[in-house]
Amino acid sequence: MIKKEMIAMLLAGGQGSRLGVLTSKVAKPAVAFGGKYRIIDFPLSNCINSGIDTVGVLTQYQPLRLNTHIGIGIPWDLDRNIGGVTVLPPYEKSVNSEWYTGTANAIYQNMDYMDSFNPEYVLILGGDHIYKMDYEVMLEFHKEKGAEVTIAVMPVPIEEAKRFGIMITDNDKQITDFEEKPENPRSNLASMGIYIFSWKTLKEALLANADQPGLDFGKHIIPYCHQRQAPLFAYEFNGYWKDVGTLESYWVANMELIDIVPEFNLYEEYWKIYTKSEILPPQYIADDSWVERSIVGEGTRIFGKVYNSVIGCGVTIGKDTVVRDSIIMNRTDIGAGGELNKAIIAENVTVGNGVKMGIGEELPNETEPHIYSHGIVTIGEKSVIPEGVTIGKNTVVFGVTAASDYPEAYLGSGKTLIKAGDES
Repeated sequence: MIKKEMIAMLLAGGQGSRLGVLTSKVAKPAVAFGGKYRIIDFPLSNCINSGIDTVGVLTQYQPLRLNTHIGIGIPWDLDRNIGGVTVLPPYEKSVNSEWYTGTANAIYQNMDYMDSFNPEYVLILGGDHIYKMDYEVMLEFHKEKGAEVTIAVMPVPIEEAKRFGIMITDNDKQITDFEEKPENPRSNLASMGIYIFSWKTLKEALLANADQPGLDFGKHIIPYCHQRQAPLFAYEFNGYWKDVGTLESYWVANMELIDIVPEFNLYEEYWKIYTKSEILPPQYIADDSWVERSIVGEGTRIFGKVYNSVIGCGVTIGKDTVVRDSIIMNRTDIGAGGELNKAIIAENVTVGNGVKMGIGEELPNETEPHIYSHGIVTIGEKSVIPEGVTIGKNTVVFGVTAASDYPEAYLGSGKTLIKAGDES
């Protein structure tokens, strides 16, 4: 009988609605990051670097690109006969087919998968954070403390603590209480949504709470274990950890990669980040072009000037175009003679000649000011921007647009231009 010490369950079904049109056609963990990666590469690479060779990836929303990216796990050395990586979508049952309704419900629906490895421990991860973490060290802590549940926490400024699930611990790091987004936090240890369970404890908690609507770890499973007086411990993590769930945090995390001494280093030998790479020619930087403090993916051709930006693979930037503080994802074509300021441009976009973005004063977005903010211009994937138009700040464009969509060749700050049928 197979027996694995610890297997990982990676929750990658999130829609990531706060990323706006970037996740209209793709699950958040599959969004491009850092010029050549996708967000899910980070937890997957952490698994293989931590010696975990059995990972179940639970998908749900728009899973196609995620499934294609993961494939049989070759880039992460997870193509194993026993274990390896398995994509676990919700499946049709003979009685009633059901979507995953909550984080713990997704795990509950895959009990048979976990049981087949007869693990001692199960590691639960989210698929949408940027960080490097050795889960082996967390497991050692779990064993040492005799814990049944260990929750990874990180200290946050106390004034920000009300945005998180907060753990209250004693001197031995045992969790005595927890609060979900408390008004007056009693601690600054925020849950990172990373858990190690002893399999027996997890199994019992899932079966006992199976009928809870929207079965969730924070709302149901952890409180149940606490109530049963299972030993719960907080494992404190002090490394770099970024939730890239909003356009602004996504933009900031990309920009931090190009700091002179990046806090998050993609170039470390001993903790590599693996990804599925296409076979592309080397990058080409033309004679009269200029690139400063930027990451440029392979297969990209630059004929203009690029400052402080993250450029993906297979991108073309036309002659005399100036790109500043922007993120341009794979296989996007930017015409000549344009100007891009603080733009996030998704994959396979075509931008005509002479297009200017991020121009003018900053006004709140008219449709979703909480998403499209901080002066960022957001362009959804496969969009087409006709030549010669100017686009303001806090704007969003999605779809194949024509000159007639831009009165006087201008889309003002705070405007939303989404062509019908493109957001479905």
